[in-house]
Amino acid sequence: MQGCRVGGFTLIEVLVAMFVLALGVVGAAGTQVTAARLRQQAALESEAMQLAASLGARMRVNAAQMALADASNPYLQFTYDAADGAPPAPPVPCFGASVCDPAQMAAFDLYEAARIVHGAFPGGRIAVCRDGSGWDSAVQAFEWACAGAAGAPVVVKLGWRAPGSSAAAPVVAMVVAG
Repeated sequence: MQGCRVGGFTLIEVLVAMFVLALGVVGAAGTQVTAARLRQQAALESEAMQLAASLGARMRVNAAQMALADASNPYLQFTYDAADGAPPAPPVPCFGASVCDPAQMAAFDLYEAARIVHGAFPGGRIAVCRDGSGWDSAVQAFEWACAGAAGAPVVVKLGWRAPGSSAAAPVVAMVVAG
C-alpha cells in the first residue's frame, strides 16, 4: 500500500497568514485615526476662517467705531482667551428689534466672537490688532504679538490648543482692513 499524502496548511503557515492580516488591520486602523484627526483640524480651520471673515465684515460695517483712534477703538483692543472662562455678556444684546449705538454694536460683535471661540475651539484664543508682520520666519508660524504700527493692516488672529500641546498657537491670521 502506498502512503497517501494529503495537502493542506501547516500551523506555521496559518500563523504567518494571521500575522500578515493583523498587520493590515492595524495599518488600516492607524490610517482611520489619522484621517479623523486631519478632518477635525480642517473643520476647525474652516470655522476659524468663517469667524475671522464674519468679524471683519462686522468691523467694516461699524465704520463709526473703526474711524476712532486705535487706542479708543474697541475692536483693536480685543483679545480673548477661552482659558479665562466664558466671556461676559454685552451690556445690550444687539439682535432682533434692539436698537444699538455703534459702541454697543461693537461690544456685541466682540462678545459673539468670544462666545464662538469659547464654545467651538479647544483652548481657543482670538486677538484683533494692527500687525504688519505676524509671521515668525524663525519658527515658521504666526505669532500672537502685534507690531501695532499706525499704518499696519487690521488682522484677526485665531488659534486653539492642538492635541498634545499646552498652549494655543495662532492658526489663522486674516487681514480684515487696510
